[in-house]
Amino acid sequence: MSLLLTFRLIFKDLTGIRTEHAKQHTTVKPTKLILALMVISAVQPIAIKSNRPISIAKSKQTDIVQTIRLNGNAAGKRFDGIGIVNGGGATSVLLKDYPEPQRSQILDLLFKPKFGASVSALFIEIPGDGNSTQGSMPSHMRTRDDLNYYRGYTWWFLLEAKKRNPSLSLDGTAWSAPGWIGNGEFWSQDAADYYVKWVEGLRNVYGLEFDAIGCRNEKGANFDFVKRLRATLNAHGFEKIKIHAFDNWPNNKFDFVKEMLTDEKLRDSIDIISGHILGTDAPASADVQEMAARMYKPIWNTEEHVYKKGFDCAISIVEAFNESFIRSGATKIVNWYDIAGVYPVEPYSEDPAMILARSPWSGNYEIREALWGYAHYGQFTEVGWQYINGGQGELAGGGSFVSLKSPSDDYSIIIETKEAKASQQIQFMIDGGLSTKGLSVWRSNAREQFIRQTDIKSVNGNLTLSVDSNSIYTLTTTTGQRKGGFANVPVAKPFPFPYRESFDQYSAPKVRGYLPKYTADIAEVFEIVGCPNRKGKCLRQVIPVAPISWAPEWMPYTILGDEGWPDYEVSADVYLDQAEAAAVMGRINHVGTGYGSVPKGYFLELGHDGECRLVVIRGPKDKDNPEGGEKVLGSARIPGIHAKEWHKLKLRFNGSTITGFVDGKTVLRATDRLYSRGMVGLMTGGGKKLSMSYFDNLLIR
Repeated sequence: MSLLLTFRLIFKDLTGIRTEHAKQHTTVKPTKLILALMVISAVQPIAIKSNRPISIAKSKQTDIVQTIRLNGNAAGKRFDGIGIVNGGGATSVLLKDYPEPQRSQILDLLFKPKFGASVSALFIEIPGDGNSTQGSMPSHMRTRDDLNYYRGYTWWFLLEAKKRNPSLSLDGTAWSAPGWIGNGEFWSQDAADYYVKWVEGLRNVYGLEFDAIGCRNEKGANFDFVKRLRATLNAHGFEKIKIHAFDNWPNNKFDFVKEMLTDEKLRDSIDIISGHILGTDAPASADVQEMAARMYKPIWNTEEHVYKKGFDCAISIVEAFNESFIRSGATKIVNWYDIAGVYPVEPYSEDPAMILARSPWSGNYEIREALWGYAHYGQFTEVGWQYINGGQGELAGGGSFVSLKSPSDDYSIIIETKEAKASQQIQFMIDGGLSTKGLSVWRSNAREQFIRQTDIKSVNGNLTLSVDSNSIYTLTTTTGQRKGGFANVPVAKPFPFPYRESFDQYSAPKVRGYLPKYTADIAEVFEIVGCPNRKGKCLRQVIPVAPISWAPEWMPYTILGDEGWPDYEVSADVYLDQAEAAAVMGRINHVGTGYGSVPKGYFLELGHDGECRLVVIRGPKDKDNPEGGEKVLGSARIPGIHAKEWHKLKLRFNGSTITGFVDGKTVLRATDRLYSRGMVGLMTGGGKKLSMSYFDNLLIR
């Protein structure tokens, strides 16, 4: 629950003006409430007394009546957009496999102006080969001498988003990174060069420009690195890309700001002060906001978290967007994450996302209520608008409101009443050059989302609205909004079974970003390549050394299939080099918690020397799971196995009996009742030097 935040403006002479953060966080009684909003503008770094007070009274019907005066001439901060995080990680891995027109429909619902969510800001993960929550995504520089701008689907996603909304702001940072960078130390010149190579590809190959870039997601602060990154970007013609820092979430995330006051080079390197969860948990303090204003630095919320279901997710997103500005002065807010193009067994597979896109084989997708929460901002505002000073705060009867104006005289007001216990009346007094037109009103609640209500008309510059509890409202003088959607979305179907994949169908792997259909890489990357010692295409784990991963990793592995599969057999041909191992996996029902990628399930592993193991994985071993870790159910040495040969591994599940085969012969059998159903996977050996094994002729039956 958001705390009620009030500000008291203390006015002295011009040199002595300052702002105090109210220390009480209890709800103030409406009859005693005085809402004074702290005004710290990016164009004037001092507190300014508002001459537009908010008055609160009781009506005869006992409804709370609140008067809010909007002055179009009041100075206000620039609005830098609201939007979504894509990646962090692998959030759209299944979206790439959707057929048309469903794939385009999903993208329209996110990015098309005045249609669906219509977000104005996209924040993406710069892929780094390592697990970064749900999974991993392919890097453009796998080694120091490697460069490929066609791997993965991030480039495609950016192009499609920008095609739908050319005004969309683009931003991003790395979670994981290849292991060669800084010889394992991210904060290095290598990382600065790595970023520059990425934005060069974005510009030179795809014709797109980043508006801003971070240093690294949630991994502390490094002053030397941000200075180095600024110098490297400038030296390569990217002076216009703004740097935000440092994208952390703990309560001490803004400790670096005071250092900017005395370190000129640090101050010149950081364009934007950024942090996470500013709307729901840990806002920027009044001191941080004052220092930011003094340095003319905006504050951005570069990752908000709203893990809710149903309409509670939608209204909580709007609450977080409102509170990010009210409590922290944040002028750009992005929420993690956008499209759940992931398997249900993956962490955070549903609750944060606005669209569920986990059935590409059927074309089915599902719009969640959350999408219409974004729409209440996205369809009524644009980057470059301005917050109206005095036009934001807490509602007397519970809830919050934010007002923004366009460069002309249009304006929009976004209201949420999540914490309200009853309906309340709001009167808006409009002046200062704002449009005197009537306002269209759009409402969402638990019963129905994004429905246009009866317009309200201005009477002598006054507008009155009654708002229900637990609802979202947007009032606007703009036009053209609609509740977009598509008819005849296909019904969901199970993953195709039996399933065969020879990888030979991918005659041009580059077109697909080198990734086959339906695999979801959980750790490291499995790409389509030519086969060694046989014709055709294969799948290979292509990461040579362990990446600088954002999250703790287990082994390189990829998954596909249906978490409900009980008894089946999965087989694949494997090709091993010296000191390598590979495995087929089954009954995978868990792939990590979001920070860590240890799965739950079984695998049959073969080493280049013939060492074979049948293993059950019981998740990470820790204080909450003392029985976790790997348990070997059986092992054997298989004669006649050598490196640089093809061999067939097969894993069969029949009730509690699990049988492993190598080249058609039974080699291991065990009884284990821990897991009765789950997906399949392909795995290679881990360690500092990773197995880069090949797989072919995958068969599930």
